[in-house]
Amino acid sequence: MPQQVTCINKRGDHYDPHERINHIGGAGWRVSQEEAVEAVEADLFAYYISAADGIAYLTIGHHEGNPYLTTNPDGSTQNNLLALPEC
Repeated sequence: MPQQVTCINKRGDHYDPHERINHIGGAGWRVSQEEAVEAVEADLFAYYISAADGIAYLTIGHHEGNPYLTTNPDGSTQNNLLALPEC
């Protein structure tokens, strides 16, 4: 069953777009980015956020060989995941 992500924690300065997400969380749960990436890659969990046009599922992107969490494009120019409040 997909879990809704409603908050994030970032390493370092939350307002620096180059800092990576450290944790994601929702109602009564919180996991590290590494745990979430592993769960998504292994098809154990699906995570989503509420977006302008409904929901946007989290996917795995890669930057300089490192995996990170992102969302499927939903037509919004805003970064849906980074726009979430701190956990």
